[in-house]
Amino acid sequence: MLVCAVGVARAQYTGFLRAKDARIVDGQGQEFILRGMGLGGWLLQEGYMLRVNRDGTQHSIKARITELIGEKDCARFYEFWRQNHMTKADVDLLAKSGFNSIRLPMHYNLFTLPTEEEPVKGRNTWLTTGFTLTDNLLAWCKANRMYLILDLHASPGGQGHDTNIADADPAKASLWDSEANKQKAIALWRKLAERYASEPAIGGYDLLNEPNWTFEGKDKNGKEDASNQPIWELYKALTKAIREVDTNHMIIIEGNGWGNNYNGFPGPWDDNMVMSFHKYWNPNTEEAIARFLALREKYGVPLWLGESGENNNQWFRECVALMEKNHIGWSWWPHKKVNSASCILTITRPDDFKKLLDYWNRNGERPSREIAAKGLFELAENAKAGNCRFNTNVVRALIPTASATPAPAR
Repeated sequence: MLVCAVGVARAQYTGFLRAKDARIVDGQGQEFILRGMGLGGWLLQEGYMLRVNRDGTQHSIKARITELIGEKDCARFYEFWRQNHMTKADVDLLAKSGFNSIRLPMHYNLFTLPTEEEPVKGRNTWLTTGFTLTDNLLAWCKANRMYLILDLHASPGGQGHDTNIADADPAKASLWDSEANKQKAIALWRKLAERYASEPAIGGYDLLNEPNWTFEGKDKNGKEDASNQPIWELYKALTKAIREVDTNHMIIIEGNGWGNNYNGFPGPWDDNMVMSFHKYWNPNTEEAIARFLALREKYGVPLWLGESGENNNQWFRECVALMEKNHIGWSWWPHKKVNSASCILTITRPDDFKKLLDYWNRNGERPSREIAAKGLFELAENAKAGNCRFNTNVVRALIPTASATPAPAR
């Protein structure tokens, strides 16, 4: 049971969100400001969220866990982690804190096999895990009248040189180097759209998180590319596949260079499109977002700050105020991390898990199998909302109208 209520209005979705006249509107045509939270670390771990300082891709973390406790117990840990890291208690807490939406970073390999592992080349094997987890989250969102935005965070092959955010393996073909990977991404979005076509609690489809790839031999993360044509072509193909089965949901696109390079944007190819940008560690001024405001003015396409955070509460407060003054909704990042106060919930680091971190970060000796297993499973237990520390000041920085703040159930 939550210990107290908050003085903010609960979300009341009244139908599908839509892009209209450079704004996001609800089913009644009223402007709707998304105030959301991104679930980083749940279906896709990044090393820094766990305090892993080296080789932060999820597959490399899994390999090191397997080395210490074996493949079977590694699989058990990840099952326990997914079971505890995001529950209905988390969604209830976010709703009572004043958030009206959740952005779900999806790892494609929970929904389908990697292309190189498909038993029949060119076909897609569909896995139940990702769909079941998404269905569960959607049910919790609906119970709280919140929108759920689907985000392909780790694409087949990976969409950039920043390997941690997409769990990419540089030894394998990227999304951009493999037609098979592109076709799998297209098939996955069509499958998701087919499943959720008639579901108004789905807020939209964020097609590809933070592409960061040069197609022109410039800055490797694509910040300086002039045309970005392969990205726009893939987005058009993804949109076409979605629209074959779903004409209801917003299509959300991101530029190159971690979402912000819109050079060469050809203009909207769909009448229900949103342009997302990401904002980290830069001033909270009109000048800092002027290029995005200009895009909105030119094309009449709404803006959404799809990801921001990782700073102090004063910066958070200023950023949200800047966004909402300019009719821009937002989604914060991330929901919870290990031993960090810059998120909503702090996961306490077990002493035995610190021994793993010391070993992985080259500051300690290899722990025994027993200590490693104990540390990992305690970490997963600590990831439950009721076992986390609730950071009231973070909520109040993001939702200034909250007159009181709840604590997680225990």
